[in-house]
Amino acid sequence: MHQALKRRYTRLRKEEARMPDLLIIDGGKGQLSEARAVLDELQLDDLEVLGVAKGSTRKPGLEQLFKVGRERPIALSAESPALHLIQQIRDEAHRFAIAGHRARRTRARKTSVLEQIPGIGAKRRQRLLSEFGGLQGVARAGVEDLARVQGISRALARDIYTAFREQ
Repeated sequence: MHQALKRRYTRLRKEEARMPDLLIIDGGKGQLSEARAVLDELQLDDLEVLGVAKGSTRKPGLEQLFKVGRERPIALSAESPALHLIQQIRDEAHRFAIAGHRARRTRARKTSVLEQIPGIGAKRRQRLLSEFGGLQGVARAGVEDLARVQGISRALARDIYTAFREQ
């Protein structure tokens, strides 16, 4: 969170963009104090920060709101439109973060070791995969076996072999 806030507000300041009136942090006192420390470091003292923490039972409607300088948390009623808005903001932030994590995980899963090796394009990759029955077969193959595949030189076979061993 420290890095994300620092990058974001450093960029906003550099671009001379309009600062928000309120920064809502998903978390309690610890996250709130961390956010405030970053903003203080950037000399953004006038930016209000609100921490939103789930209640002890973690049920919707029991959230507690924390504000710097206030000893006790603010507890809004479960029917409060302000609380509903804060819940929607928090839920949307969670949805956005989860979608980003899933996209990164999917990209990482789809990236093959073969794609990282210079000299291996789509055709050579396809030949290797069909010759050895898939990526695991290529990973188990020796340098001599790899070099027998059409279009794969001994030097490239060595690079392929090494790439799978360093993994």
